[in-house]
Amino acid sequence: MSDDEGTGGGLFNEALGSHYYDSATYHSHLIEQYKLYVEMADRISMRRQAANAFFVSINTALLALSGYVKVAPDAGQLAPVSPVVPFAGALLCILWASLIMSYRNLNTIKFEVIHGLERRLPARLYAHEWDLAEHGKNSDRYLPVTHVEVWVPWVFMVFHGFVFFALRGAS
Repeated sequence: MSDDEGTGGGLFNEALGSHYYDSATYHSHLIEQYKLYVEMADRISMRRQAANAFFVSINTALLALSGYVKVAPDAGQLAPVSPVVPFAGALLCILWASLIMSYRNLNTIKFEVIHGLERRLPARLYAHEWDLAEHGKNSDRYLPVTHVEVWVPWVFMVFHGFVFFALRGAS
């Protein structure tokens, strides 16, 4: 990717070149921006993990509620709304899968920017690591988390489908 690809004007502000910065200041600012941007990419990953934990918790609670309504004698008053619970869970799973893909796409873009910044640094750490990981194309070498992570909402959706049809068959 060139400095100008996909960034709507380029990654580097060439107008602030050597006549504006001395070399030491330029490289100092570059490394500070690099460190800040890597930290931002890490925060995206933490937000993604928090979102996954939230959706796992909500889906687990919905499945537990469906089971409670099915077996608890004092939960009979909830029986009319019980089919809504797995339906809501399935909708949450669709939202969750979309969110995972959005985070994946955002991380991809962030790492493209990091790779662009590294072209002006002495070492290309993330780019080299990605090369060693064979760009995620060899699962024996590296399996991107998203390739596994994206299946979790669909597994929960299958569980919600089983519950929905089990509740319909019980009425």
